[in-house]
Amino acid sequence: METHGTCKPGFEAVQDAFEANFAEGLEIGAAAAVTLDGEFVVDIWGGDADSEGSPWQRDTIVNVYSTTKTMAATCMLMLADRGELDFDAPVARYWPEFAQNGKEGVLVSHVMAHTAGVPGFDPPLATIEQLYDLEAVADNLAAQAPWWQPGTASGYHAISQGNLQGEILYRITGRRMADWFRTEVAEPLGADFWMSVPASEDHRVGALVPPVFSGDKLTINGQDVSADSIAVRALLSAPMTATEPATREWRAAEIPAAGGFGNA
Repeated sequence: METHGTCKPGFEAVQDAFEANFAEGLEIGAAAAVTLDGEFVVDIWGGDADSEGSPWQRDTIVNVYSTTKTMAATCMLMLADRGELDFDAPVARYWPEFAQNGKEGVLVSHVMAHTAGVPGFDPPLATIEQLYDLEAVADNLAAQAPWWQPGTASGYHAISQGNLQGEILYRITGRRMADWFRTEVAEPLGADFWMSVPASEDHRVGALVPPVFSGDKLTINGQDVSADSIAVRALLSAPMTATEPATREWRAAEIPAAGGFGNA
C-alpha cells in the first residue's frame, strides 16, 4: 500500500501507525490529517475507496457514523452560545409534545449527556425508510416512555440522540439540522462535511466494505450481552445494516447521530 500526501518531520509515528492498520488487515482505504497551530503536519491517504479497487483520493468522503455526533453537538453548542438554547431547560420547552409519558423532566443537558432515558425507538422502527422520515421519528420519540429515570444513569443513545437534538434545533430555528449545519458551520469554515450528501458528491464517496462476521457471540468486557439488554434493544430498534451507506437514500437522509460524510 502506497501512502500519499505529506507528513512533517517529528510526526512519522502517525504515518507508521496509519500504515500498520493496512499491514494488519484492519483497513482497505483511509485518510488521516493532523493540524498544529492551524497548519497541517500530517495529511495522508492511501488504499482503496471501494471493493473494486478504486484508489482513495485526498477528497474521498466516507460515512463516519458516530463522529457525526460531534457535528450535531456543535450545532447545539452554537445555539446555546447565541442564547437560543438553554441546556438546563426541559426539552418540552422547545418541543411540547416530548413531555408525554413522564418525560416532562428530561432536560436538554440529559440529551447531550446520553442520560435522557430514550436511547432507542419504541416501538422499534420496522424499516430503514422509517428512519429517514424525521417527523415520524420525532413522533416515536415524543410518544414513548423513558427506559429509565431520566438523569439518573447513562446509556448510549446511538441513533436517537441525533434525532432528539435535530428536533430541538428544528423547533427553535424552523430549519433541519443538515441544512443549518451546512450554512452555519460547514460553508463558513470551508469544511468538507455533509449531514446530507447531495447527489453531486456521490462520485467521491468511499464505499464501506463490511467485515466478515465471525459468528462469535457479542461480548462486552468478556461478558455475554443479553438480547434483552438496553444496549441491544436500542441498537436493534433502528433496522440498519452495513450496506445502507452505499444507497442514495441513506446519503441523502438526515441522521444526525450517524449519517455524516466527510474526510480527514
